[in-house]
Amino acid sequence: MPSTTAPQEPMPSTTPSSPSSPDVQPVAPPKPRKGGEMTVEDIIANARKAPVLAGSRGAWILSAITGVLMWASFTPLDWGFLGWWALVPMCLLIRLPKPTRWMYTATLTCGFVSSLAMLQWMRLGDVMMYPAWVALSFYLGLYFPIFVGLSRTAVHKLQMPMTLAVPVVWVGLEFFRARLMTGFAWYFLGHTQYQFVELIQISDITGAYGVSFVVAMVSACAAGLVSVRVFDKLKMLPPGVGVEAVSEPTRKRQALAVAATLLVFGSVLTYGIVRRSEAKFVDGPRVALVQGNFPVSVKHDPNEGERIYRMHEWLTGRAVSVGEHPDLIVWPETMYRVPLLEADANASDTKLREASPYIPVEAWRKRQVHGALQELCERCGAGLIIGIDTFAVGESKMQRFNSAAYVLPERGVVSRYDKLHRVPFGEYFPLQDVFPALRSFTPYGSGLDAGESAKVFQLGSYRIAPVICYEDTVPQLVRGIVKGTMESSSDGKPVDMLVNLTNDGWFKGSSELDQHLITAQFRAVECRTPMVRAVNTGISAFIDGDGVVREPEIFFDGDKREVTTSRDPETGRLKKSLNAMMVAPIPLDARQSWYVQTGDWFSGTCAVAVVGIFGFGLWYGRRRKNTEDALTTMV
Repeated sequence: MPSTTAPQEPMPSTTPSSPSSPDVQPVAPPKPRKGGEMTVEDIIANARKAPVLAGSRGAWILSAITGVLMWASFTPLDWGFLGWWALVPMCLLIRLPKPTRWMYTATLTCGFVSSLAMLQWMRLGDVMMYPAWVALSFYLGLYFPIFVGLSRTAVHKLQMPMTLAVPVVWVGLEFFRARLMTGFAWYFLGHTQYQFVELIQISDITGAYGVSFVVAMVSACAAGLVSVRVFDKLKMLPPGVGVEAVSEPTRKRQALAVAATLLVFGSVLTYGIVRRSEAKFVDGPRVALVQGNFPVSVKHDPNEGERIYRMHEWLTGRAVSVGEHPDLIVWPETMYRVPLLEADANASDTKLREASPYIPVEAWRKRQVHGALQELCERCGAGLIIGIDTFAVGESKMQRFNSAAYVLPERGVVSRYDKLHRVPFGEYFPLQDVFPALRSFTPYGSGLDAGESAKVFQLGSYRIAPVICYEDTVPQLVRGIVKGTMESSSDGKPVDMLVNLTNDGWFKGSSELDQHLITAQFRAVECRTPMVRAVNTGISAFIDGDGVVREPEIFFDGDKREVTTSRDPETGRLKKSLNAMMVAPIPLDARQSWYVQTGDWFSGTCAVAVVGIFGFGLWYGRRRKNTEDALTTMV
């Protein structure tokens, strides 16, 4: 083979400290043959030399710090101010010129452990939820190395500023997390700021994703101000490579990053202040929320059904006597323990026996629950929305729904909403229709069926949209329900309020109750629609269109049998795990929501960018491999 003269300047592919090529592996300079010449074989052998990577200790330390900060930012500690710094250690891994040993393993492991701690309340639901708890935690942990890898591609290959790449990638991944495998829109980074009311108002344009974007951008900016000497102190540089080989951002670039971050933060904060000043809340219907305190072990005990009913009936009576005759009374999810039986009027006795062999035919015909609900409603003199199981016989089989029954005096059950979004592993098991044996792994045994569509309950001139259980945590679902009510309305206006019926008795007063409420608060801001929540064991609440949990006019402690406040005077936290009743007028909100009108354009754009970054990374890696293969062919 002909030889080539060694270049006077070191080639970029063999320069360990080249700032223009941060991802090039540091290798020893090629050894030219006698006479100062180097063959193509020498060049290829040098290029293919195994990379020398830094040790993994620094990556483990930084990943662990991010994991701890993420956990502490959410309930039960609820130190939301830490959310601004949670991603800083991981952003240092993104900024690092070369990955260290085990870096992605460290981010995955620490992300998994952090998620395991945040989701520890899942284990309380049912012994069958332990595998789901571990599986979901591992799934959420996967987003950490994916985030670091995609952000590194954007920063080092596409030369994107870290203050742009980090929030775009983070929000794009939250978009996917809210949808993949039915979605899990809990513990978004922006949720840490729920108490920063002015900041979260941007949610009516971008959804909660906009708040996550701002928080992630601040973390990225802060990481860019950290001296590169931290890499040397944590021994995160390859052997023989000093800090002088790492490109330090110029003061001009740092100043631009800080200015851009302050501009975004200031704009979002200003928008929130202006938007809140526009709120002109008007009192709507008076609503009473009935909150029982029954753990799931009691709820599913057939001998406890009478006691559960008597407690809710008594609290309902207190709502009427001390609540100045509310217009609407709401019971939590499935707290009326006798199922509602619905059958086609033309269904024959034979068909009913075939569809439900364990339910007597006469039970379908008598409709006793319909009569009992109407009688209760007439005694209250108010509308009722009651959480109840529904058994319905259609054309071919019996279906079981998790429902909200709407009852009016003198009219009885006038409408029913069947839950649309079922909880995986709780209310159904994925692929259970393909593998029926999987149904036995859900706490409901046979699982639940999904409803067909959203419903609007008409209470005088007010329009109400019910959602059940975790549906209030799914942004695209709630947004779709509100937008659908606008399209079905003669005046093009959305519903006046959302009503959430929930049973959090599975989780025994844990941090799940607090986090569930926090997530629901963002739905109220996104849709500019007030929400009321009647929750077994708590936390029941009135949420206005700014996402603020309002103190009810009347809070009746059913255990102490006295009117008191909804917050613990010592901790300031909302009370839970008690029998209670609360009454307040609904703060109607006339403001319109851009998010309802346009949907997830913001997070969707970030998701498209993530796909583009991923595609570029694949193309770049393939191109590099093809280049090396071409050099090999030359030999």
